[in-house]
Amino acid sequence: MQINAQPEAGLRSIPALIARNAATYAGRPAYREKEFGIWQSWTWAEAQREIRDLALGFLALGLKRGDHVAVVGRNRPAHYWSIIAAQMCGAIPVPLYQDAVAVEMAYVLGHSGARFVVCGDQEQVDKIIEAEEADTSVEQIIYTDRRGMRKYDHTRMNWLSDVQAEGRAAHQRLDAELDARIAELDYDSTCVMLYTSGTTGKPKGVVLSNRNIIETARNSSAFDGLKPNEDVLAYLPMAWVGDFIFSIGQACWTGFCVNCPESPDTMMTDLREIGPTYFFAPPRVFEGQLTSVMIRMEDAGRFKKWLFDHYMALARRIGPALLDGQPVGALDRLRYKLGKLFVYGPLKNTLGFSRIRVGYTAGEAIGPEIFDFYRSLGINLKQLYGQTEASVFITQQPDGQVQSDTVGVPTPGVEVRIADNGEVFYRSPGTFVEYYKNAESTASTKDPQGWVATGDAGFFEESTGHLRIIDRVKDVGRMADGTMFAPKYVENKLKFYPNILEAVVIGNDRDYCTALINIDLTAVGNWAERNNIAYASYQELAGHPQVYETIRAHVEEVNASVARDPLLSGCQVRRFLVLHKELDADDGEMTRTRKIKRGVIGEKYADLIAALYDGKDSIYTETEVTYEDGRKGRLKATVRIEDARVFTPAGSAKDPTPLHKVAAE
Repeated sequence: MQINAQPEAGLRSIPALIARNAATYAGRPAYREKEFGIWQSWTWAEAQREIRDLALGFLALGLKRGDHVAVVGRNRPAHYWSIIAAQMCGAIPVPLYQDAVAVEMAYVLGHSGARFVVCGDQEQVDKIIEAEEADTSVEQIIYTDRRGMRKYDHTRMNWLSDVQAEGRAAHQRLDAELDARIAELDYDSTCVMLYTSGTTGKPKGVVLSNRNIIETARNSSAFDGLKPNEDVLAYLPMAWVGDFIFSIGQACWTGFCVNCPESPDTMMTDLREIGPTYFFAPPRVFEGQLTSVMIRMEDAGRFKKWLFDHYMALARRIGPALLDGQPVGALDRLRYKLGKLFVYGPLKNTLGFSRIRVGYTAGEAIGPEIFDFYRSLGINLKQLYGQTEASVFITQQPDGQVQSDTVGVPTPGVEVRIADNGEVFYRSPGTFVEYYKNAESTASTKDPQGWVATGDAGFFEESTGHLRIIDRVKDVGRMADGTMFAPKYVENKLKFYPNILEAVVIGNDRDYCTALINIDLTAVGNWAERNNIAYASYQELAGHPQVYETIRAHVEEVNASVARDPLLSGCQVRRFLVLHKELDADDGEMTRTRKIKRGVIGEKYADLIAALYDGKDSIYTETEVTYEDGRKGRLKATVRIEDARVFTPAGSAKDPTPLHKVAAE
């Protein structure tokens, strides 16, 4: 493995890659954005000019080497250009989550000491102004969309287009300075600082160098044969490392086109119009799409529903085998072609997946049933395993070796080992430099040899050499009788059902498992409309007796599935309740990437959890909630608690063997 890999011929920074692309792929599309219903396009040569003008404008405003530049807003070419322009100036870009509230932004701005902030629109500007009350170091605010900005104090605010115009006007004066700063950039210069989701405490600033991003982009692009003619859809949060590596790292390395949707509301329509060839989505996106498909099928006519069920049964049986090039009988191949004509092709087109050559999911484990559904359609969906600290890629699934319950083999250039307690460790050229202003956490996460502790428990399967992730090390435990407890395993199975949006399974050190469940308001609301069931709120629908019966059926089906796994059969859910509110990042119950904060939930819903174990069939509770305008309130409800049937395990699950020995058995 090349820990100290060297750059190719001068390609030692993202700005250097931009210059290479402007020369090599000058006329090829680099960025597209849909605005006012029309797709705008910029070639690599045009994008380089836009970025350079913005960098010159930053210099004119006084941006210094080493300054931090926060960027917050939806996915737009101008925001990606801001990130790269900051790098050109020797500054460090710090993307923020656009749905973060002001207090969250205040922490990141204060911790990073950002002097410049690039905001997408008036909403983001307002949050930055509110965050400044916490004594941040912001000196310049630059906004992309000037609607609503006329009456603001512009003594230190500028429209991004005006900053570019000022840069163009000052180019003779500042060209030499900008060229000097670009020339100073090398493989060890900081490329970006990204903040972790903060599931267990305050977010940490992960410092990633040009080496980290470029080497990871090069190795991962080669793994899947990515080329300049790929199209990707940039719709995930810009503050998330996945978007950074796909929309900046790999895009700049390979020269492919980054397409930005008009808004989150039009994302699915824009996805169909672009038809990306390379696509990434966290499990929640695939879960949401599957929910929409199932809802539509429930509303379909009898013949259409029969046709869908018939051909999907065939697809589940032979689709993945066809995708992996395995032998399939001639008659089944013919039937699958008919299914492609009548069902699979139209469905993929509706989803926007007609052109996908490579698709990935990551961020958290995806339910095997959901994963297999997409592959059965002929979509080359694969799983990868990564972290912000790894510049994303730790393992990937090679074509033809895709499994629903593993995350593949180490990405080229990455080493992986399993510690005695089952924790996964890795080292690679993508390994982060440090946690900003946090030497203690850096030392506890990355040892002197470069090995990084992931915090995840897993093992390599002996038969395939693929890595299987069980759960977070801190979440994997034992039931009171010694059987293994891995909540995410069960939660992912529950979330396969369109009616279930989120699930939190409890059971560590207890006699049996229980679950807190969120219904999916879209799916369950659609069911209520079809059955003429009136409801006035999420809370009322969640507590409906027929909803509880439906959820009970799903829980019992999951229990039957879990019972077939000898290792984890003790994780069957015996009692459950449907929460009276959706888990929400604004309430601190989830991260901005929708990861459950188990500690917060354990404290906030302690009364509900206690009731699940003391035999009660209902409990009155009051819960603090945060409204859209930031105000706090209390939600009162009487929550029902129900029992679910459990099944006899297929084999003994009472084996207290350490995790690292599971694979050998």
